Amino acid sequence: MSIFSFFTLFGGLAFFMFGMSLLSSSLEKMAGGKLEKLLKKVTDNPYKGFLVGAIITIAIQSSSATTVMLVGFVNSGIMELSQTVGVIFGADVGTTLTAWILSLAGIQGNGNFFLELLKPVNFSMIFAFIGLLLFTAGKRQKTKDIGTMGLGFAILMTGMTMMSDSMSPLADMPEFADMMTIFNNPFIGVLIGTVITGIIQGSAATIGILQGLSMTGQITLGMAIPIIMGANIGTCMTAILSAIGVNKKAKRVAAVHVAIKIVGTVLWLIIFYGLELFFHFEFLNRNATTFNIAVFHTIFNVANTLVLFWFRNLFVKLAYKVFPDSEEEQELFLDERLMVTPGIALAEVQNSMDRMVSKTKANLDEATDMLLNGFKEETFEFVQKNEKKIDGYEDHIGAYLTKLTTTQHLSEEDKKKSTMILQGIGEFERLADHASYISKSVNELDEKKIRFSPDAQNELHRVISVCQESYTSAVEAYRTGNIELARKAEPLQNVIRTMCSTFKTTHVQRLADGTCTAVQGFVFNDLLYSCERIGDHSMNIAAIVLRMSAENEGSEKYLHDIKLRKDPENERMYDEFYNKYMK
Repeated sequence: MSIFSFFTLFGGLAFFMFGMSLLSSSLEKMAGGKLEKLLKKVTDNPYKGFLVGAIITIAIQSSSATTVMLVGFVNSGIMELSQTVGVIFGADVGTTLTAWILSLAGIQGNGNFFLELLKPVNFSMIFAFIGLLLFTAGKRQKTKDIGTMGLGFAILMTGMTMMSDSMSPLADMPEFADMMTIFNNPFIGVLIGTVITGIIQGSAATIGILQGLSMTGQITLGMAIPIIMGANIGTCMTAILSAIGVNKKAKRVAAVHVAIKIVGTVLWLIIFYGLELFFHFEFLNRNATTFNIAVFHTIFNVANTLVLFWFRNLFVKLAYKVFPDSEEEQELFLDERLMVTPGIALAEVQNSMDRMVSKTKANLDEATDMLLNGFKEETFEFVQKNEKKIDGYEDHIGAYLTKLTTTQHLSEEDKKKSTMILQGIGEFERLADHASYISKSVNELDEKKIRFSPDAQNELHRVISVCQESYTSAVEAYRTGNIELARKAEPLQNVIRTMCSTFKTTHVQRLADGTCTAVQGFVFNDLLYSCERIGDHSMNIAAIVLRMSAENEGSEKYLHDIKLRKDPENERMYDEFYNKYMK
């Protein structure tokens, strides 16, 4: 075996791993939204979780990627630890499909056209040609992704063929046969399988290398079986690395994954080799083939699942023992690990945005209610604490979404969603600011024992009431895309401005008459200012909804023009709201 055979071996491994990565990433892009829907259906029913885990892993051809996604989902709060265990077991079974695909490399055609067509060296070229056509000629991104899948699969199979060809000279080397005898020791086999898989972070690649070696005829099943078991432990490395820098809930997912692999491997090593002492399995001396390696890989993972699945709650308890709860857990809204699947990442951004909107609405409700009904210490503390959380949402969502849109490919629909979120986060944060300002003004009134005159109280009640309708309509329009609610924002904004302008004038008159004091005047004007700004930001939020609607899509000047044009319907609604709140 020459130095060039080693070049071919490592080059084949590079092709194999790149092809696997390309295939997996393109499948993830195509299935991103569907994966999100599937995972959202995972409840505490472990059987459903098992099925979902198997389907997702078959779809993206990587149990490690599935586990990394689970770490990200738990870190982001979309799933609980108990929901992930069934998915992990399903992923272990789903990943066996890769070994079956790779086993095609061992097919002997013997001149039969259909069998020859099944050989990777032949059909992978067809995949490559079709994939290239779709990638270069396709106009839609989905078509290009399908083309990338074909190219990825062809590169993967080409790498497998290169590895097999590079190792074929080993069949004639007595030194290689002598060296391989050390693998008759199952513990060394497990160790080698673990180390190789831990380094390259993919059990599929280790199984592929093993299947390539089996074509030399120098590998027996007795050598291959421990390596397969070790590969199942080594694949934990990806989950361990993904758990670095996440909260304890997410670390527990990695702990469960590692525990299942280690316990399963140790259990079957004891059972299998314990039985072998008594029954002396003759098949262990048979040559390993690509086919029987795939068979044992499947049997091992299925048997492991059948036995350990019933002890899943014990694995959850073990994870809690390893990573116990602390008094304070840092709240993380999003996880960058989800960016490998942009559709899922954007869905999680939307979930975080929904929480931010809900917190903002709650702050506005509590602050305005406190202004109308009197100061409450617990309400004031709630608003201030919530406002800090909302600030964190704005920073985190903005930074995360900017990175997602600049580093990952998004569909046109996803780009539209991301634009709407980016434009909305600032407006909702400003609304939360003014809820905080109102609560602070009410706190000041309470501390200084200030009481407004009956007329001033009546005016504040009226302007707060229209503000409540304004922001409530805007929030609901943003959540649902309701155009009719969004169209209420502009006339409501104009009514708020009219009211604030009128009430400032009447308050100046009360100051002149001595009915109100200067201190009351400062607080009163601060409250009116916040009311005006609530109307403005509610209008901006509604304008985002209107601009993003199908009938207004593509109008770059819409946000500006909507504030300037004369619309009979707007004027009618203005009169309606004016009569409702001013008279």
